[in-house]
Amino acid sequence: MEILDLEKVKKGEIKDLREANLWGADLWGADLRRADLRGADLGGAYLWNADLRGAYLWNANLSEAYLSEADLRGANLWRANLWGAKLRNADLLGAKLPDYKICPAGGSFFAWKKLQNSIICKLKIPAYARRTSSLVGRKCRAEFAIVEYMEKNGKLFKGVAYSKHDGTEYKVGKIMKPDQYDPDIRVECSHGIHFLISYEEALNY
Repeated sequence: MEILDLEKVKKGEIKDLREANLWGADLWGADLRRADLRGADLGGAYLWNADLRGAYLWNANLSEAYLSEADLRGANLWRANLWGAKLRNADLLGAKLPDYKICPAGGSFFAWKKLQNSIICKLKIPAYARRTSSLVGRKCRAEFAIVEYMEKNGKLFKGVAYSKHDGTEYKVGKIMKPDQYDPDIRVECSHGIHFLISYEEALNY
């Protein structure tokens, strides 16, 4: 595969970057406006403050990429892999985003959470609770949730359990409310009641 001149890439002198190997590349502040990055490997690339307006990132690998403060307005991210990408403060206005939502957009549903001491908690997310599926991982979060059931080692647990993150108290029947709720899809871990959709995911978390 041809070795790319990163300085020319950063200056915007190379726009045809289809299937380019840019894994881990330092592209801080790069001018990638309207660049064709279809199928490119940008895993772990440093794209902080990069200008990606109108870039074509269809099927690109952006896993673990640093995209904080990046300008992605109007970019095509359809089928892009954003697993673990850092998107805090990235501008996604008008961007075509991957069409997947892990948690249901409406209605009530059940979800799962792993607490301290390997206690598994079943949560009910009410229909009127706002919820967020992140672009960058499997964890979701809700505005509030109700503790339906808890178990330890496959057996009913009736006591008090505590979250792994901040020690918040969980017990059956309690309505869990965070200090505040953050609906930002660019961030996986933020304010809200975090959960996973399947029991297996929670068990293995």
